[in-house]
Amino acid sequence: MSALYIDADACPVKAEAERVATRHKIRMFVVSNGGLRPSQNPLVETVIVPEGPDVADMWIAERCGPGDVVVTGDIPLASKCIAAGAAVLRHNGERFTEANIGQQLAMRDLMADLRAANPLNQGGGGKGFTKADRSRFLNALEREIRQAKG
Repeated sequence: MSALYIDADACPVKAEAERVATRHKIRMFVVSNGGLRPSQNPLVETVIVPEGPDVADMWIAERCGPGDVVVTGDIPLASKCIAAGAAVLRHNGERFTEANIGQQLAMRDLMADLRAANPLNQGGGGKGFTKADRSRFLNALEREIRQAKG
């Protein structure tokens, strides 16, 4: 395995990912537009990219590949990383795959259209991040890293 990439903006599992990366002695890149406290861990590199739409996503997509694991909630980024050969996990441990990414992209677009058609902004708000989500993420990340290490 070469690296673990974290799309760090609004990522609730950075600390958990760092613990898993440290246990397996793999390099971890925490990529964001800023505002994060850098880790003192020598295996963790904090990458601050310039402000702009999808700059952090592009940084990750241009570097990840086979044997890497990417953690993101961004579906278009997940699609690019899958195409590059990386394994991709959501923050709750769900795996993005070639088999499900098309449906995920279509659902994302549908939901954007529905939000745009709701002029009063009624409803909305996603479900909260739970302890069970965190636990599923840890199990999934452990599994992906072990598989990538072969």
